[in-house]
Amino acid sequence: MNKNYYAVIMAGGIGSRFWPVSTQEFPKQFHDMLGTGETLLQKTFSRLNKIIPSENIYILTNERYLEITLEQLPKISEKQIVLEPAMRNTAPCILLSALKIKKENPNALMLVAPSDHWIEDELAFSNDVQECFEAAEKDDILLTLGIKPTFPNTGFGYIESDREPALSKAEKHANQEVANKNIAKVKQFREKPDYETAKKFIAAGNFNWNAGIFIWSAKSIVSSFEQYLGEMYTLFAKGNEFLNTAKEKTFIEENYSAAENISIDYGILEKANNVYVKKATFDWNDLGTWGALHDKLEKDNFNNSVVNADTLIENSKNNMIFTSSKKLVVLDGIEDYIVVDKEDVLLVFPKDKEQDIKDLLKDVSNKFGKKYL
Repeated sequence: MNKNYYAVIMAGGIGSRFWPVSTQEFPKQFHDMLGTGETLLQKTFSRLNKIIPSENIYILTNERYLEITLEQLPKISEKQIVLEPAMRNTAPCILLSALKIKKENPNALMLVAPSDHWIEDELAFSNDVQECFEAAEKDDILLTLGIKPTFPNTGFGYIESDREPALSKAEKHANQEVANKNIAKVKQFREKPDYETAKKFIAAGNFNWNAGIFIWSAKSIVSSFEQYLGEMYTLFAKGNEFLNTAKEKTFIEENYSAAENISIDYGILEKANNVYVKKATFDWNDLGTWGALHDKLEKDNFNNSVVNADTLIENSKNNMIFTSSKKLVVLDGIEDYIVVDKEDVLLVFPKDKEQDIKDLLKDVSNKFGKKYL
């Protein structure tokens, strides 16, 4: 494996739309949501570990998840876990990890990815990442993986790119015709559209879903922070001497909460002029909702998906059924529902209202306090 390859897995989210399985104490990335015997975090680590040394894979997460992370990933050490003492979106934690990695290896190439995505063709994923690493090594560019849209999804952000492939500096110099047919310059990032706009994006042919998977050199991303988020860069760079030492934890605790609460997309990618997109060759899903999980699981003859449960199903179709422990679930006359059994909570909820689960938690909290959250 290439010792210059690094990965940063973002595993600090709560995944509230997967309640009641995903909670603040035990979020979805630490659960076996797919019923495969591995948690989402473990699957992500395993996927990256095929091309990136285990000692070069960092986990970004909240302080409360330190023990869970170490338990689920025995190949890593505690020094590879970057703990966020405060929720500050993705930009601060990515800068902090980039500074740590750059200090350890100035020639490092970094991949940043969420911990909870579904990717079936892992060989295609590895090939795409390898291609991006090689491109980022050649040029001062920030790369993101774009997913070819299969339908006008209104729940994803989109990436609009040039229609022509990009040329590297070396290839421009050599007057070669095409550098990489799959890498193009990003024109702009587009917010989650309404349905009609999403249809126009797909018809245009140069739009991809934004998967939130990024590849760049540590030098390039740190330089971008210095240019576009200078205050944040100064805040963290002043502690460079403490990074990767015993004094790092104290420095982070004293300074992290002062960082601006901003995403890497808004803070860097929408401002920089060296952002490129690689069209992914693998199928992808962000597994953001119970319905998304239902889409990716095997189904019975009536389109019901089941995780962990034994079932007796009559006159029921298009349901998502999940039990935390092995349990018999009997359904009759149920259609398009989410049925989730987790210890002290049973959720029976219309699938077409799955986006409302996040808001449902407010009602649960108001009536019962934090007991079920």
